[in-house]
Amino acid sequence: MFTDSVELTVSSGKGGQGCVAFRREKFVVNGGPNGGDGGKGGDIWFKCDNNTHTLSHFQKKMHIKADNGVQGEGSNMAGKSGAKKVIIVPPGTQIIDADTEEVIFDMLIDGQEEKFIEGGKGGLGNVHFKSSTNQRPTYAQPGEKGQTRKIKLDLKLIADVGLVGFPNVGKSTLISTVSNARPEIANYEFTTLTPKLGQVNIGDFESFIMADIPGIIGGAHEGKGLGIEFLRHIERTKILLYMVDLGSYRNLQEQIETLKHEIASFSEKLGESKYAIALTRADVVPVEEMDTLVNDFLKLLGLEATKSSKLDFDETMPYFIQDNADATLGFDKTLPYFVAPISSAANKNIEALKHALFNLVQVDRQ
Repeated sequence: MFTDSVELTVSSGKGGQGCVAFRREKFVVNGGPNGGDGGKGGDIWFKCDNNTHTLSHFQKKMHIKADNGVQGEGSNMAGKSGAKKVIIVPPGTQIIDADTEEVIFDMLIDGQEEKFIEGGKGGLGNVHFKSSTNQRPTYAQPGEKGQTRKIKLDLKLIADVGLVGFPNVGKSTLISTVSNARPEIANYEFTTLTPKLGQVNIGDFESFIMADIPGIIGGAHEGKGLGIEFLRHIERTKILLYMVDLGSYRNLQEQIETLKHEIASFSEKLGESKYAIALTRADVVPVEEMDTLVNDFLKLLGLEATKSSKLDFDETMPYFIQDNADATLGFDKTLPYFVAPISSAANKNIEALKHALFNLVQVDRQ
């Protein structure tokens, strides 16, 4: 089960109590105090681990505690410190204070470790309290209490490219075609119920990460449909691929305007991201209609069809691409990097799409 938000209470360990003890040995007269200190309570740590991708394992662990320190013993023997508690979270997890909504840590890198709260100090044994006026102290310190905090864990997936489109537009088919992701694919809306990540390989040594979220409908930013619940999973992506369905009963203008409005309404920053447009289901449009349909859509966006010597889009279909985008950061972000018809089922323009997206990812990484 995919879980992307949980609330937890975490507590560090209590310090062990100091010991009251006196030296008692044969031939040693009136031995002095030798009570050892209590052990320190265990700390709470967070660790980022690539081997986990959901927060579902926290569902039945609503209160996580570190170990308490052990009481000190005689002969100046300190108690054992409590073991620290390491809480494993997937990359992209934010640790948020439940009361103030402050983001305490943003766990992004595999292996990243952060100490959250300290365990309580161990109490001092009675050996620390001897003096010229009190040579037989009969008290020791109790250990300090640990701290308790209420927190929220909020998972936001990390990807290079986020897929945005209406339900049943072909997002799952595309990500299953170009990556190692295997989402459910069916001929009905809202097939995708949870976000999916896939690694798209470009040759043997290059790759980027693609994220698929449930379909967005009009009013998603107000809570309609499933999209709003998972839109946060593309907040970290800097590149969006809007998928517009050539075979839909919705016209192309309605689709792109609705999608862009919902994204901008959810997050102004996300609405200003670099983007491209894929016109899906190109295999269902008759060849003689493709030119008119795509060219009319490009004119709607204020664009004209172009040809590219760098990317191998099918030249029998009209498309647009900003050729300078892979060479400079100064290309026009208000316009799509490319607009191209594709078909995942018929494998039309899929390889060119992968390389075009990789070019845009490379620009963003510079």
